[in-house]
Amino acid sequence: MTDGPSPRQVAEVAARVQALDNEPVIVAIDGRSGSGKTTFAEQLCTDLGNSVVVHLDDIYPGWDGLGATPALLAAQVLAPLRRHEPAAYRRFDWDRCEFGALVPLPVAAVVIVEGAGSSVGIARPYADLRVWLEADDDTRKHRALSRDGDAYRPHWQRWARQEEQLFSADRTRDRADIVLRS
Repeated sequence: MTDGPSPRQVAEVAARVQALDNEPVIVAIDGRSGSGKTTFAEQLCTDLGNSVVVHLDDIYPGWDGLGATPALLAAQVLAPLRRHEPAAYRRFDWDRCEFGALVPLPVAAVVIVEGAGSSVGIARPYADLRVWLEADDDTRKHRALSRDGDAYRPHWQRWARQEEQLFSADRTRDRADIVLRS
């Protein structure tokens, strides 16, 4: 079992991002739960500087909302960024099962969106670089349950079915610019 993305992998993606000529550069880090997306995004953000991370865990509309997330992401964050307008999203309150506070996105040269569904369907064309992370099933499950514990355990299969359906229909991995194993 690996601990996540290697520094070499992060550096390679950072170099690809720095070569892009867009502002802001939008990077989507996609993959199944526990594949290392959050760790990778945070490391990439640190390497790049002048960047911000949007975590889809803040946008998913609950345990059955994976399929709705790309449209929410596109409408609230990605489309405004492409129009050079301020972007903000409603943070989902997992305890109350409702959307709560509006979270404004700081202006940055690079916006890293991490989470399952970040490069799917309507969100895909907004991404300047699409990174797919993968890991074996046992590693992913261990990471996810170590991270989220009892809050996630009863929903693991439910979420996995949504991922399988969404990613299969969209061919998300095949459409990625970079595929990394973490």
